[in-house]
Amino acid sequence: MPIFQTHKNQLTSIDELKFDLEKDIQTLTEQNLETVFGLQFVATEFTLNGLRIDTLAFDKEAKAFVIIEYKRDRSLSVIDQGYAYLSLMLNNKADFILEYNEHGKAHLGRSDIDWSQSRVIFVANSFTTYQQQAINFKDLPIELWEAKRYSNGTVLYNQLKSPDASESIKTVSKNQTIQKVSTEVKKYTLEDHFSGSKARVKPLYESLRDKLFNLDSKFIENPRRHYIGITMEENGTNTLLYIHTLASGLRVDIPRIEPTDVNDPLKKLIYKPGSKESYNTPISQIYVKDEADIDYALPIAKQVYERVFGLGEK
Repeated sequence: MPIFQTHKNQLTSIDELKFDLEKDIQTLTEQNLETVFGLQFVATEFTLNGLRIDTLAFDKEAKAFVIIEYKRDRSLSVIDQGYAYLSLMLNNKADFILEYNEHGKAHLGRSDIDWSQSRVIFVANSFTTYQQQAINFKDLPIELWEAKRYSNGTVLYNQLKSPDASESIKTVSKNQTIQKVSTEVKKYTLEDHFSGSKARVKPLYESLRDKLFNLDSKFIENPRRHYIGITMEENGTNTLLYIHTLASGLRVDIPRIEPTDVNDPLKKLIYKPGSKESYNTPISQIYVKDEADIDYALPIAKQVYERVFGLGEK
């Protein structure tokens, strides 16, 4: 897709500049890990059992490790390589915890980590059609991101997704490593939040989601193990709301605010006790059980949206 720069209604083409070395992508990514992926940097070139991990990161929100690899060989399978690294992690959990504790600012114990949300991110100038088709599974804990830079200094990180992913990797692969890793690692989807008795609340969620998306078309659904995040970024950062599905409805957690920070005439917002201490931010909660609750919650969400993203009246 061509990119242009405008000046006095005249468009000038902006040329793409290839990264000379994969190391250049790695250095740029590691120095901006929080900005690009919303992750905490742990270590570079972490070597264990003969395998070298380019970048080891930690997702503080998911409480999970993330392995980042910079593709050098376009012929290698991202599936085989990704699952090899996940297998390495799951078989050597203590070493990963130790690496974090030696480099991190906080101390992690085994119970502090959700291994099921571990994932691998591949970053490259580009990926082959074969590599892109290989990730066409709904539950694959592997992501492909293209990194491109341009002559005007712009850098673009773009996640490649398969829009029609419906098959599970576990049903089509008999590879023992994939089967073993899949028993511990899971990429969560919307369907995971609406199983059993929670199926009845899916229309309620869809109504809330659609109305939220009217606030900003850039909002993205980000299903995690315990919630569905409504975020502004592909990497799951800038989360506006955390939506929890219940058999009786939805519980919406709103970070960064206390109930008194917004206009809540019926006082339906509840402060989550201990949230400041546990999550380093106050969290307010509101329950949604019907369309009337949605209509009440939306103005509150709009207030938070304007407050957090600086779009309110000055």
